[in-house]
Amino acid sequence: MKILAIQNRMGIGDMVIFLPFIEAISKKFNFPVSILVKENSKALEYLEKNRYIEKILILERNNNDNHHDGIIGSFKLANELRKHNFDKVFIFNSSLRFRLICKLANIKEIFQYPLFEKKKQHLIKTAQSFIKKELDMDINSNPIIQIENSLIEKAKNNYDISSNQINILLGIGGSGSTKRIPAHKFLKFMEKSVNEYNCKFFLATGTNQEEQNILNEIINSEFKEKCVTLDKLKIKETLPVIKNCRIAICNDSSFSHLAAALGVPTIVLLSDTPLMYGSYSPNMYPIIPDGEETVTHDTLGKERINPEKIFKIFKEILN
Repeated sequence: MKILAIQNRMGIGDMVIFLPFIEAISKKFNFPVSILVKENSKALEYLEKNRYIEKILILERNNNDNHHDGIIGSFKLANELRKHNFDKVFIFNSSLRFRLICKLANIKEIFQYPLFEKKKQHLIKTAQSFIKKELDMDINSNPIIQIENSLIEKAKNNYDISSNQINILLGIGGSGSTKRIPAHKFLKFMEKSVNEYNCKFFLATGTNQEEQNILNEIINSEFKEKCVTLDKLKIKETLPVIKNCRIAICNDSSFSHLAAALGVPTIVLLSDTPLMYGSYSPNMYPIIPDGEETVTHDTLGKERINPEKIFKIFKEILN
């Protein structure tokens, strides 16, 4: 049996969030599932060895190629999917376009969200309801990424990671300026943590100039000798390092999702993102801006993230 799942949302976070539902489909039919995802999901970097996934197909749309854009692109995609001879498809969106593409691809059984209802959909609850309706399975929101023990041990040796230290991932990047907590907030937390614990910090961020400025402010601080930078590594190269960490403290970024999915307790700093993105996993501990009861887009609260609260939850997790 050949099964396809279509998850066309952007980014690593959304891809990670949908992993339990893809796993559920695979378990239900006892076959690995192929997935159609966007390139910026970076799925090839952390799902290539996933036993529930057979193939990772890239949706070339809204990127530099745009191979699958428009009417002609839809026919191209249908022709490409037809070659795989899929028997079933699960479409995690309400797009008529994808339904028509799957029909043109001669996929016999098409399961999809209700058409034309995108604006009413909760990211996780809609997927849970979909799987319950189609497969009669109750799925918890607890994504899991597994990596080989040999890679974990190799990273431990390469980065001189000792169990006698508290190894901490600091996810200091983010997909937008309003999500990037200022360096002085992380530095205040680092000051408090090194006063009580023997800590080592692994700094994960991207190459955006603002992210690099935050990185440079931290590595040029008094804690320079306790820091290891990961910004030059590919995502798949960071995973074994993250897995070796005792705890992660991250902005809402790819690293908060990856760390939690690797089973690392993750404090998520939410300044301008819906609370759900930092609380859907049992490994997540969200912190929101002071003075707010919840957080969403346009909260604009990065200057009100409190390092004292970060340190308090940090200690609670360690204890």
